Amino acid sequence: MDTDTRPLARIDSFPYRHRVADLMSSPPLTVDPAAPATEAARLMLARRVSSLLVLDGDGRPAGIVTERDMLRALCACPADPGRVADLMTSPVAFVRADAFVYMALGRMARLGLRHLAVIDGMGRAVGVISARDLLRLRSGQSLQLGDRLRTAETAADLATVRAELPALAAALLAEAVEAREVAAVISAVYRDMTRRAAQLAEAALAADPAWGPPPAPYAVLVLGSGGRGESLLAPDQDNALVHRGGAGDAPWFAELGRRMTDLLDAAGLPYCPGGVMASQPDWRHDLDGWRQRIGGWIGHPEPDSLLMVDIFYDLQPVFGDAELAATLQAEALEAARRARGFLAVLGAQLEALNPPLGLFGRFRLDAEGRLDLKLGGLLPVVQGARVMALQHGLAATATRDRLDALAAAGVLTGRDHAALTAGHALLLDVVLRQQIDDLRGGRAAGTRVDPRRFPPEVAARVKDAVRAVDALRMLVRDGLQRAAVSPPSPPRPAAPASPSS
Repeated sequence: MDTDTRPLARIDSFPYRHRVADLMSSPPLTVDPAAPATEAARLMLARRVSSLLVLDGDGRPAGIVTERDMLRALCACPADPGRVADLMTSPVAFVRADAFVYMALGRMARLGLRHLAVIDGMGRAVGVISARDLLRLRSGQSLQLGDRLRTAETAADLATVRAELPALAAALLAEAVEAREVAAVISAVYRDMTRRAAQLAEAALAADPAWGPPPAPYAVLVLGSGGRGESLLAPDQDNALVHRGGAGDAPWFAELGRRMTDLLDAAGLPYCPGGVMASQPDWRHDLDGWRQRIGGWIGHPEPDSLLMVDIFYDLQPVFGDAELAATLQAEALEAARRARGFLAVLGAQLEALNPPLGLFGRFRLDAEGRLDLKLGGLLPVVQGARVMALQHGLAATATRDRLDALAAAGVLTGRDHAALTAGHALLLDVVLRQQIDDLRGGRAAGTRVDPRRFPPEVAARVKDAVRAVDALRMLVRDGLQRAAVSPPSPPRPAAPASPSS
């Protein structure tokens, strides 16, 4: 994989640091499609905006009218420029509020537009972003990376974007972007790849007379690190599917899962070694099937099988019926919160994840002189935060969001919260930088790092980080023991889910 960072060496990192929600105008100004165009023009002037949205009955964008539309109409017929419905553009180009700004830049450049509607996860309009909002940003070929995924037609198209990620990650780190934010960008690309693979697979099936269009609504889910927004440069697939179909529809969804995962593998997202993919029957169900599956996990928790099952609780929908995915997520969260035995088994997995420190606090190294900061650092904090969040009914999926929500709920002290968030961020940074260096040297990216490359102050901070993570095991154990002698607490208000774009 080419990791030459020269094309991105002078990258403007702002579009990769910030999300559309940071820049959009919100709430969006709207107008009735039957309103006279002159009324819309007066509203734009009064509110000093350059566009108005027309919404359907569900709050989704149905049209957009811009100042340019108004000028054209007034020039064509000054006496009676018509109604808004005569001028508006429909359908409306849009971007999600939680997308990174580079996605909006790329989409505007490709479509030649100056305005995009901004939607939430349910497709409802929450704002508008314009070229004026983005004037302070430099654009370039690199900023179109995300939008190229939207228009990809083949695995090779997807693979070209995937191949740019090491260079992009290196350039962002060079611009002092936190590794946690770099991981969020990488995860967003992996999720966009999964979304596009699902779209392409669906389109291919719809065009095939033997299969046809989807027989029922469905949603594709990304699990694990991709769902949490914490992917680095050694990914594999973790995905699933939920649908509203009946037994007779199962072959269609099985074929969709197979084609989607094959496409992703060919594009550089390898098959999951544990088979956590929508191509496998265990990870592809209707809603009742998922209820039974979750009930089986909870009713008969087995440590070996739950090594993969717990990543289900990091799910993020990336394509399809968002309401269906939200229903599954909410039901799974509530089922886990009430299942103390299930949570106890998840918590017990932490006991096998020992910090990579030996006698006198020295790093415990493998035969190559490396230490595994996933098993001894990242995985314990991820799993510990997940178990505690599930125990308290917190809907956040990103590890940082879970830790923040636990602190806000009084479950973590300020000191523990600070140590864990700082430790998690540092470990992500160390592993990501090692992956970039390894790829440059022709070695596959992994999670084992060479501590000989650490300056003394970094080595000390890494040791502090893994000690803080190790202490989390005791926090989880104590919390579960206290819960065992008290009734289940009511669910807390849902924290924001990990963003996807």
